[in-house]
Amino acid sequence: MSNKNFTCSGWSSTAIHGGHEPDPNSSHITPIYATSTFVFDTAEEGMERFASLDKEKVYSRWGNPTFKECEQKIAALEAFGLTDEAGQPLQLKALLHASGQAAMATLFFSTLQAGDKILSHHSLYGGTFELLNKVLANSGIQPIIEDLHDLNKTEEWLRNDPAIKMIHIETPANPTIQCVDLEALTALARQYGKLVSVDNTFATPYLQQPFRYGVDFVFHSTTKFLNGHGTAIGGVLLGRDIHFMKTKAWKWHALLGGNANPFDAYLLTQGIKTLELRMERHCHNAMEVAHFLDQHPAIAKVNYTGLPSHPDYYISAKQMRHPGPMMSFELQGGLDAGKQFINNLQMCTRAVSLGTVDTLVSHPASMSHAGVSREDRLLFGITDGLIRMSVGIENIEDILNDLSQALTDL
Repeated sequence: MSNKNFTCSGWSSTAIHGGHEPDPNSSHITPIYATSTFVFDTAEEGMERFASLDKEKVYSRWGNPTFKECEQKIAALEAFGLTDEAGQPLQLKALLHASGQAAMATLFFSTLQAGDKILSHHSLYGGTFELLNKVLANSGIQPIIEDLHDLNKTEEWLRNDPAIKMIHIETPANPTIQCVDLEALTALARQYGKLVSVDNTFATPYLQQPFRYGVDFVFHSTTKFLNGHGTAIGGVLLGRDIHFMKTKAWKWHALLGGNANPFDAYLLTQGIKTLELRMERHCHNAMEVAHFLDQHPAIAKVNYTGLPSHPDYYISAKQMRHPGPMMSFELQGGLDAGKQFINNLQMCTRAVSLGTVDTLVSHPASMSHAGVSREDRLLFGITDGLIRMSVGIENIEDILNDLSQALTDL
């Protein structure tokens, strides 16, 4: 914006204008700075840039102006309307990554070391579960997977095991859509001096703001709803400790090499600008689909927190603006019926991932959670016949008609 003193009072206004800085060549949209490195006019300027904590114009593995606007925009949305302990607008630092997995690696390796433990819960994204149990475990960092709905048991773990350094939360979780209580878990973590990180991918900052409850870190796979169009892979890590994010977190980010690229950052920035509009339509359609499936005789169970039958209905209502666009369900006929249903679809898209404008349908057991043992999957509620759906923004009549015909004679 031309007037930097103007403060946007609306969410979409912040999504459009937040983080933007005027381009020196008067470009309306932030350009794609497709350069690996940046020149210095003098030796002193080069020394100053290397010494700065904001290494934006040195080398694009370290930072890039196209990344910067995207980082600032996401930070503005996660902090929208929130204040810090002093009552001032909450300030956050974001680091854009090449993928969600890269952002998660930075999160864990910058905060944990050999001998530490990380406490998390059932029904995590398959990539997260494997990162915890194969990569971190091999690095001497032990994951503990428990039911974080049980606050008494969670407190026991925190009280009796000082090696636990972090609670990692995914809410809503992939793919059972379970929710855990951010406020209660963060309060417990504060009581015992533990860090809290939250995967906010499914909700986005439009539906849920974990920093409201005092968490330390928020993570997104930006590939999903933030981008919204399936055009670019990406991830972002946000933290409230600005110095930590600019020093230790940035150092791990740079050394692991999981930097974003300018073109994907540009696509992400454009996608974020329509996030509120898209999420409103996603959420409206999802509620209609959930009620349709819940009444269909071929469906055995629907996992959607907008339905009072979901065990986390009240938790979701407390901390989310809307239950969101994600759901999963099981058919009466199990795996065979699930395969037939997926094959019968005519408009909805058969694909992994989520958050695009079209409705995506996948089979977690053979796709997103294929690397998780069947024993663990079943423990987490990920049965062989579970179907996951990311409800798109198509006309609701077309979505329901496609689902209806695909469910015929199952």
